[in-house]
Amino acid sequence: MSAPYPNHSEEETVALALNVVAWALSDQTRAERMLSLTGLDPQTLRENLTKTATLRALLDFVLDHEPDLIACAAAIGVKPETIAAARRSIGT
Repeated sequence: MSAPYPNHSEEETVALALNVVAWALSDQTRAERMLSLTGLDPQTLRENLTKTATLRALLDFVLDHEPDLIACAAAIGVKPETIAAARRSIGT
């Protein structure tokens, strides 16, 4: 990973990404859709959760569906733009 989103450390960026993942996994239907669309299975997700490519794919999952993005941002207490900024900073 490289530069964190503005004014946040790399650790904070990863923490935000993990909060997004936790939100996505908190609903079984959404979790199944996420696994299907990302091509991950539960074991692979667990083994690679903090890897750059995995975090990018999981953030992309939320960013690619606006209703999920809005709901996720509200649930974790950030603006949708914050999630987008974190995604841009991961792996750039």
